[in-house]
Amino acid sequence: MMDFLRNLVYYISIFYISYLVIFAAFSFFAVLLGALRLYKDDRILMLKNRLNHNDLPISLLVPAYNESVTIVKCLDSLLDLDYQLYEIIVIDDGSTDDTASKIIDTYDMKFVNRPINHELKCQPLTAVYENIVNGVNLTLIRKLNGGKGDTLNMGINACQYPYFICMDADSNLKNDSLKEIVTPVFEDDSVVAVGGMIMISQCVREGKDGEDSRYHLPANLLVCLQSVEYNRTFLASRILMDTFNGNLIISGAFGLFKTSTVIAAGGYSADNVGEDMELVLKLHGFCRNNDMDYKIRYQPSAICLTQAPTRFRDIKTQRRRWHVGLFQSLFTHRRIMFNLRFGLVSFFSYLYYFAYELVAPILEILGIVFVLLAAYLDILNIEYMIVFFTLYIIYGAIISLSTFTQQIYIQKFRVSFFNMVRTLLLCVVEFAFFRYVLVFVRLLAFIRYKKHRNEWAKIKRV
Repeated sequence: MMDFLRNLVYYISIFYISYLVIFAAFSFFAVLLGALRLYKDDRILMLKNRLNHNDLPISLLVPAYNESVTIVKCLDSLLDLDYQLYEIIVIDDGSTDDTASKIIDTYDMKFVNRPINHELKCQPLTAVYENIVNGVNLTLIRKLNGGKGDTLNMGINACQYPYFICMDADSNLKNDSLKEIVTPVFEDDSVVAVGGMIMISQCVREGKDGEDSRYHLPANLLVCLQSVEYNRTFLASRILMDTFNGNLIISGAFGLFKTSTVIAAGGYSADNVGEDMELVLKLHGFCRNNDMDYKIRYQPSAICLTQAPTRFRDIKTQRRRWHVGLFQSLFTHRRIMFNLRFGLVSFFSYLYYFAYELVAPILEILGIVFVLLAAYLDILNIEYMIVFFTLYIIYGAIISLSTFTQQIYIQKFRVSFFNMVRTLLLCVVEFAFFRYVLVFVRLLAFIRYKKHRNEWAKIKRV
């Protein structure tokens, strides 16, 4: 019996180490490919080999629920974009604060009796307000509460243009973000969706009078650690999967979609707290099952600045919701797994999100437990394991630092020597400690799934 136990612990420990090695190899390949892609894009920009993208009409959808703290700042930034033809539709999902009244008063909105064709199912509207601000048609739709997916479906029903962008009410776009995100559509008319790059707004200080923006780490340690994590997420796996049309998620904070295709696929799910990922999986399924020539792209030069949580309790709420949404999305579209019709989307992307995102908290926690148990039973060499994990942490920190330098390169940020040193230290802290804290938070999302499966908890905005 003891021999069986020792063998079990040994092989599980070896499996966990192999799991980490595969992830490390994947990260290296993804970051290398990302660097080559960014360099190529920059060369194209230097040669001015860009199309004029001011001709594609876009509807900007901003779902809002109790967003009075950030909504005016968000709309001010959207009304000042360098783009010719777009509309803004704010959908108030039955807010209990003064979100709607702030919009109405700030932008002198007028009540209109506008009919909306309900092609997608959603909660009924209660009022519509409109005005033209800075030459942009601004619409406010008030509706009964139904959740974010339901709210976005109302916005899609009200769209006047063939493409729409969904974004969060606490986010801001850079001045050229719309021009950048429509680039893949002009390059290939089979594109049905494009994801943008998400950055943390607290780390960016906009330049004045044509100066480059500055990258500045704030005093809040949690925000800094999230910034390191965001860079690694958005500049590694997503660029790699973009090469074979394999991205399974477009962030709800900034994504472009073809309106007719989304309506035909059934729109957003009102029952999934990860509605952004669920829609992308739904589009893959709809297009493949109908033998459509389609592409879902990722455009890292299209930047959206979003506000990161500043309190750990809000980070827990956010990551728990993300993980529950991941589980719901993968489970709902489980037919994609090992399905030849979906090609690499099935055998690479889906399996990656299943093994290294969904069940990763379970595997990582159990792996650590069994490695410690193996060391206690003297099955594995302790000195070897200390060296291995030290090198693994250093390697992970280098990967994170590489994605940080890529971000600086993309945006031509100015960064001080002090902030460079801080970032280097943060890469180590994030990969060695903060990442495992989030692993535990995501594990709790599994344990408490039934309690939080329909929960859309609010995060404090500043």
